[in-house]
Amino acid sequence: MNKNDTKNATMIKRKDPLLRRRMTMVISIFFLDIIHTSYSFTSSITTSRRLFISDSNSRLFQYPPRQNIQISSQDSYSTPDEETYTGEWTSAERDFLNENKQKRQYIEKVLEEDEKNYRLKKRRERLGKYANVTTASEFATLEKIETQEREWEHNRTIELAKSVGVTLQSIPPRPPASSTDGEGRALTLSTEAREKAKSLGWDGGGVVDLDLEDDDGELDLEPSVKNGKIVTKAENVEGIKVGSAGGWSLEVFPGDFVVHRKYGIGRFDGTTTKAKNLNDEERKARDRRRLARLQRARKRGASEKQLANLKSKFGTDVDTDPVSNPQMSVLVVVYADATVHVPVERAYRLSRYRAGDAVIKPRLSRIKGETWAKTTSKVMASTAQLAQDVLALYATREMLTRAPFNPSLEGVVKDFGETFPFEPTPDQKSCFEAVENDMVWRKRPMDRLICGDVGFGKTEVAVRALYRCAVNGRQAALLAPTGVLAAQHYKNIMARMEPFNITVSMLRGGMGKNTKAGRILREDISNGKVNMIIGTHALLSHSLQFKDLGLLVVDEEQRFGVKQKERLKLICNGVDVLTLSATPIPRTLQMSLSGIRDTSTLRSPPPMRKATVTHVEEYNAEIVHKAIKEELERGGQCYYVCPRISMLEDASKTIKGLFPDIRIITAHGRMAKQGAEENVADFAEGKADVLLATTVIENGVDIPTVNTIIIQNAQMFGMSTLYQLRGRVGRSSTRAKCYFLHKDDILTEQSAARLQTMADLQKLGSGFDVASRDLEIRGAGSLLGTEQSGMAARVGFDLYMRMLKKSVRQLRGLDLGGVVRTNVLLPEGNIEGQGNMFVISPKYIQDNVVRKKQETAARLAENTETLVALTKQWKDDFGPLPTALQNKLKSLHLHACTRQLGIDLVGLIETTTEDGQVRHDGVLRAPGLRPRHWATICQSLPRHISPKGVNVIFPDRFTPSAEDLIIEGGTKCNVNSLLPKTSKNLLEDDEDEEWDALDQEEVEAMKEISSAVDVVTIDQVDLQQYPRLVIPNLGELKGNARIAAILKALLPAVKVVSQRQKEDKERAQLAAELRDRREAMRKRKKQEELMEKKKNGYYY
Repeated sequence: MNKNDTKNATMIKRKDPLLRRRMTMVISIFFLDIIHTSYSFTSSITTSRRLFISDSNSRLFQYPPRQNIQISSQDSYSTPDEETYTGEWTSAERDFLNENKQKRQYIEKVLEEDEKNYRLKKRRERLGKYANVTTASEFATLEKIETQEREWEHNRTIELAKSVGVTLQSIPPRPPASSTDGEGRALTLSTEAREKAKSLGWDGGGVVDLDLEDDDGELDLEPSVKNGKIVTKAENVEGIKVGSAGGWSLEVFPGDFVVHRKYGIGRFDGTTTKAKNLNDEERKARDRRRLARLQRARKRGASEKQLANLKSKFGTDVDTDPVSNPQMSVLVVVYADATVHVPVERAYRLSRYRAGDAVIKPRLSRIKGETWAKTTSKVMASTAQLAQDVLALYATREMLTRAPFNPSLEGVVKDFGETFPFEPTPDQKSCFEAVENDMVWRKRPMDRLICGDVGFGKTEVAVRALYRCAVNGRQAALLAPTGVLAAQHYKNIMARMEPFNITVSMLRGGMGKNTKAGRILREDISNGKVNMIIGTHALLSHSLQFKDLGLLVVDEEQRFGVKQKERLKLICNGVDVLTLSATPIPRTLQMSLSGIRDTSTLRSPPPMRKATVTHVEEYNAEIVHKAIKEELERGGQCYYVCPRISMLEDASKTIKGLFPDIRIITAHGRMAKQGAEENVADFAEGKADVLLATTVIENGVDIPTVNTIIIQNAQMFGMSTLYQLRGRVGRSSTRAKCYFLHKDDILTEQSAARLQTMADLQKLGSGFDVASRDLEIRGAGSLLGTEQSGMAARVGFDLYMRMLKKSVRQLRGLDLGGVVRTNVLLPEGNIEGQGNMFVISPKYIQDNVVRKKQETAARLAENTETLVALTKQWKDDFGPLPTALQNKLKSLHLHACTRQLGIDLVGLIETTTEDGQVRHDGVLRAPGLRPRHWATICQSLPRHISPKGVNVIFPDRFTPSAEDLIIEGGTKCNVNSLLPKTSKNLLEDDEDEEWDALDQEEVEAMKEISSAVDVVTIDQVDLQQYPRLVIPNLGELKGNARIAAILKALLPAVKVVSQRQKEDKERAQLAAELRDRREAMRKRKKQEELMEKKKNGYYY
């Protein structure tokens, strides 16, 4: 087309508008015919579409139409220029318009009918039997029936779980009451969303209509009807807690990700009941029961039709006979390609997915295929390598030695403990004993973590350890993260130590080596004039030198950084370390859970303590006014905490605006010397109503009159800080309140998870759980500095730690845990207490230092071989052994054997024989001994014969047959039936359920081992509940003959255990050497790469 043609076409459009309109009409009708023709064949697919005909100047039909057909009276289909055109139409044109008008009416009618059917179908699918409800009374009737059925089903699920030895109970929704987004995150319905819902017809209750769904599917309002059942808001997010008497438990909410050992990562969807999978015997019993029911009905004169009706109900929901229709409670777990029903008795195979290292939410695993198997194989390969490193760390730690503290001074330490004004809790007593064992009865330095809630008595555990160190003539230090906390400790410890002539000093910031006070104090510490030093980071300075540091207590370990901890490693080489923390950092917690670090937990709250009521809300001045007003009205004081010093002034103006006459005092870290401490002291004396502070009050502030704390911008604090701040209140019998106020516009996913954790965990003693949740949110990172951090995200932290423990156990071979001390309730075998201590006569070894050293070496000998070598050395150096020393050495041999076999208690019991005679048998309790351990021992003995002279008894809870197992001495042991089945794949033998109880066994054993120290008589212990060794007629022997009989019975087993432990130690030392070589190669490679970059000019 040339320019003239284009010009002529333009003139036609300008001069002849009728022609232009007619051309547009023809094109439009052409499209309408196409759509009409297509719709007659595809009308079924137009239910979710809308036909929209534009009446703009373009007069074009837009297709494909949008979602959600909404045809109303306002919608119209106007012919192009039919209304605006004022000229005359030809008859052909009018016929054409009428014909197309009929077509449009037909399309509109079909669309309306199809849309009506579609909505009715979707309503029936969602509302079920509630779809046809028209009146409130009908709805109330159906809801009542539904509630009764739901309660019956819930109770039935609990009873079915109880029948298999599992407890199942509901957990209230996570506060605040909310719905979930399908991934376990709690969501609160915003005000805008509620207003939108009300505008759509929702009044906060009743049946949610289908029309209330938003276009984007974002609104999910409760109560609602799902699958034809009423589901209230509480029930929609109500969780469950399932567990057994064996100790395992699982808490999970709908929408949470869970990990099944066999199937992988799935999403928990709730609980239900289903038909039980029957074995042959159960199937025969079912058939017999059904036949008996039919025969009874026939005898009562039932017709064939009635019998057929009865028969048709077999196996349905109507059939409630537990034999005819056996049911089981199951947990519903949704996967990418299937839904798995996990029986409640096998819920121990599930664990909540926890992997803070994961950048994104996990993808659901697929049941079909080998993806999960390949993933677990890779993780198991990494845990096997990490297990080697763990064993290497064990070997390195065991090679460290230091002089233990004197056991003869423990009576003095107990007298000091009597000055404690309160009755210790049971957990405190366990911690006292654990610390004593580490400091007195072990050669390697103590490295123990005491994890306990704020105000649960961690400080008392540390104070007794500090005193033990001081009375043994060595220096002790306590490291605190802040000056406020250091001052608090100094005040309390001074009051406790003053009656015992223990010199206590405090070293804090501002007391540098160039100051007079700092120089004098440093000289006194280096000369040994100061017994205890309380201080802050100044204790880590290079200018401070100790004369003989024996113990370092680190309070609030999570507050120290990497550089401080590296300095601690240098200071603590060969020194006992006791760490106190309410919420240990994830890495420390992971090391504790993996057994790398010794841990004791304080969970018992002091008397009269009440849990703090926690509120997590968006910041609002009205909330601040209400909180402060309520506290002042009951005669108390308040904390108001800000994350930044710069925010204190604005916060003060806000409080003054709400309460013009209120008294406010400030405390932060940039105040003048001791300014914060003095202000806190004034506040404690009642000179102010509100303490406006930063996190300087996080530790060491204990004011019983303060029972309300307000944390502004709570989303800016870490988990540990939030928990510590909440612990500042509630130090009396008054119910305390804590307000975490946040800003929604800067709330991240992790900060929301932290605040949700604080709302969830409000019970007393939940510090360890808070630390575990922090581990879940943040991840533990790299354990031992190796490249293993990403593996936990692939299978979840719980399953990862299980694989690691199992790998370590398999590498160790015989995983029989020893004990530190044995309580021998025989006069000739006790080496503890006044008059029973093992001492060497000064006539035999005259040098006092050498004699004390040899006494300690003999007392802490690992095995009998070490004692034999030691006595041989004595003979060579000091001459023949006196008779009295030889008798005492037999007692040491006895303790070495019992410690190796995990025997914590030895005594005599009365036994009545079958012929009615009474005899006194020797009993040796071994809480950590299991059938697999004894089978491994017998496997190494000739012909698998159990050692003569001793019978081994295992209670039914520890045996595969669930019956008491007695292995008589001198008989052949059925080794294969007692040893667990092993395979290369750590998950293959899960079906045997033999490995599943091992972790819990270790926990139970460690809990029960320490309980024997304070036993005075054998009658105090229920021996029937523990594995034990029995030596018949031991009471007939007298004196050293008893010890000889016990040694004779135990030595065959002890030799096997010693050999296995020796092999494990050699294996661990080899692993340590390999690890050191790998580390050296890695450093050398990194250094070479750095040099290469510098050489090429790529690195500056």
